[in-house]
Formats: sequence, C-alpha cells, structure tokens
Amino acid sequence: MDKRDRSLLFRDRLNEAMQRSGMSRAALARACAVDRSTIALLLGDDQGRLPNAHLAAECASALSVSADWLLGLTERSETAADLLDSSFRVTEAERSFADAQIDEWHREAAGYKIRHVPATLPDLLKTDAVFEFEYAAFRDRTPDQAISAMRSKADWLRRPGSDYEICCSRELVESLARGEGYWRGLPKAAREEQIEHMARCCRDLYPSLRLYLYDTKVVFSAPVTIFGPLLAVIYIGGHYMVFRENRQIRALTDHFDQLVRDSDTDARSVAALIAGLAEECRG
Repeated sequence: MDKRDRSLLFRDRLNEAMQRSGMSRAALARACAVDRSTIALLLGDDQGRLPNAHLAAECASALSVSADWLLGLTERSETAADLLDSSFRVTEAERSFADAQIDEWHREAAGYKIRHVPATLPDLLKTDAVFEFEYAAFRDRTPDQAISAMRSKADWLRRPGSDYEICCSRELVESLARGEGYWRGLPKAAREEQIEHMARCCRDLYPSLRLYLYDTKVVFSAPVTIFGPLLAVIYIGGHYMVFRENRQIRALTDHFDQLVRDSDTDARSVAALIAGLAEECRG
C-alpha cells in the first residue's frame, strides 16, 4: 500500500474506533500520554505521515483495537487476545459421559449437520448396560443423567431435517464383540445386546443418523464434534478445545470427511456389518 493511502486509512480507522468507543480527542491524548495537538494532527493530517510504532500501539491499546487494523494490515479490528479468545478456547469438561456443555452445544447447532467422532461408542447408540459399565469408575455419579441425555438426542434424531454423522473406530467395535481391551469386564450378554442395539439404531435411524467405521491403522482421529459451521470441539480428557474460527472449523470438517472417505463400509450397509459381529460375540 502507498504510504499516503495507508496514512488516510489510519486516520479513518482511528476516527472510527474513537466514535465506536465514545472516546474524545482529549481522552485519547491522555491515554496515550501525548498532547491533544498530536491527536489532532493524526486525525487531520493529509500529508501522508504516519505515527511512530509507539504511538500507533498506544492508540490501539487505548481504543481496544488491533494496531495492525489501524495500519491497514488486517481487516479484523479485534486485538490478538480478543481474536484468540473468540476463535479458540479451552473449556473444562465434566469427568463423566454426561456433560451439560455438550447438550448446550447441540442446542446451539439445532438445524445444522453435526459430525462426531466419539471417544468410545457414540452415546446415541449405547445401551443402559454400557452406561452402567462406564460409570462404574464414578463413585459420586450415576448413569441416569447420561441415559436421559442420550434418549433426548435419540428423540431429536427422529425429527424432520435431523442430520448426524458419526465416525467410529472399527477396532473398538470389534473389540466389543470379543470383550477385549476397553470392554474387558463387560458381560457377554451386555456386549451382545449393545451390538444388536447399534445395528438396529443404524438401520432404523438412517438417513438421519449415518455411522461409518474407520480403520485406526489407516487414519487416526481424536474425539471431535463439529457443530455445523458454528464451532468444533476436540475432547482431550478433562478439557475441551473449542474452535469458532471458520478456517479451524473447515480444517476439522475436512479431517472428518477424510475419515468418511477412508471408511471401508458405507452408512447403508454398516447395520449388517455390525449385526454380523453379534454372531462373533455369541461364538
């Protein structure tokens, strides 16, 4: 940008920021520790002059805007701290499977497509017995709240226009059938019931609910939920990493879509595949 054009842009944006904040020339001069005539020069100068870095920074700080924005280097007027706070945040997560924050994000994203990679099985597809099994470690909590929240989401899926995609680790579902790893200790009857329940839900709720099974040896994913274009959340254990900036949400959406492309079973036939695992569980 030509220096004169940048000078004019600085003047216009400085004036805009002062009007937006209601700050007078005298107040800005006091905040910047300069004479009022210096501020008047900034606002009236048409000679292509720019303030030095210190004064530009002081003006930006006093007006709670970005110095880069005042100088025409960005179109976002927020400070770097405000931009970071609005686009990325770490939020404490409940140390249980029932989390009111997740329910609130679902309500915020009503009407949008939701993409979800669960930490274990998706809550929407869990039986009461599995909730009981997972809550065994939480002595001060019961699974009732999680079961209630799960049933509310299931009811939501039956409404017209609902759109929910889930990518789940195929190995986790297969280990459920065998009672290995994470599922060690879950009775055989409960595992069989869970598999049959998953198959039934995938069949009955399609296409509102579409489940894909991906191979963790081909592609990896942390637990993530993408609430339409509004926000994306990564669960890191005890905390959520919450993203609201468009590019971040787009990147995580692309990651999810890659999981779908790498899945070896499409959503139409996944119910039959899961039902087949019930035979393995019985064997």
